[in-house]
Amino acid sequence: MKLNKKHPLYQEDIRNILSLIDSDRLKGKSFLITGATGMVGVMLIDVLMSIDGVMVYAVGRNKAKAQKRLGDHFGNPMFSFIEQDVCQPFCDELKVDYILPMASNTHPLAYSQYPIETMLINIHGAINALNLADKSGATVVYTSTNEVYGNAIANEEFTEDYNGKLNLSNARSCYNESKRSCEALCQSYIAEKGVKVKIARLCRIFGPTMLESDSKASSQFIKKAIAGENIVLKSEGNQYFSYTYVADAVYGLLTVLLNGEIGVAYNVSSEKTNVHLKDFAGLCAKCCGKEVVFDLPSEAERKGFSIAMNAILANHRIKELGFKPIYTMEDAIGRTMEILKP
Repeated sequence: MKLNKKHPLYQEDIRNILSLIDSDRLKGKSFLITGATGMVGVMLIDVLMSIDGVMVYAVGRNKAKAQKRLGDHFGNPMFSFIEQDVCQPFCDELKVDYILPMASNTHPLAYSQYPIETMLINIHGAINALNLADKSGATVVYTSTNEVYGNAIANEEFTEDYNGKLNLSNARSCYNESKRSCEALCQSYIAEKGVKVKIARLCRIFGPTMLESDSKASSQFIKKAIAGENIVLKSEGNQYFSYTYVADAVYGLLTVLLNGEIGVAYNVSSEKTNVHLKDFAGLCAKCCGKEVVFDLPSEAERKGFSIAMNAILANHRIKELGFKPIYTMEDAIGRTMEILKP
């Protein structure tokens, strides 16, 4: 399973994003992106590198991994890879227009195996990004998560002002609580230092830029389908979640960057891809002519799983910025399969 960036559908995804944003406003701008080899980071960089005059500084801990994921840009003078742990401060001489701190452990197995590292990456990564913005005058677009809402108390949608039921009694809270703390840091840097920060809360993202190591349920479904195997579901599948195809997520992120207000949080989600987990699995199984089978998770896997049963993100606020989601769930899953299949 390998991302084919030259695939016509992937190139169409990039064109779709560019057609819906005012890319002229980004010409001549510079970007520092951490988590550059992640699912969102790769497509975001591919989109930005398609715009004339955009300079991208991609930050990652492993140059060899970056060359596999972003190697098509390494010979471009408008692209620079910085091999650095985001827990370390950035060089004071670095001057950019926008900073997007996206480095994080974002899948369940990482939460359960490395809860301390997960917290430190999130918190130190945010602090170093905010400090650089303070010194250089850059605007930060902080990528937060639906996890900050906790669990729905009933069947409410998560608006940006919603506070759900939180659980601090297990190590999995390393992710959502550190993300909440980072949002508080963003608001603190705005209030105390006048740093320009916008917040984009991403939901469960899937698509062809997924990592082979990704242990999220959606990624496991897609990998099984591409391999022509039955889809394994480790629960009854009644969870009802907001998912977003990666191209819609990048489009939403750039919408917030261009049109969002300082200090305001925006849910990046699509009503077209809200789905029960069992139906996501069923669509993947249908694509490969297989079945959905049920299997209990291991203890290590269970520790990383969300206990949320209902997590739907309202997207009224970002729609007021002009965001109009593109893809249906069927289309998004089909595109992912086509782009990734051998």
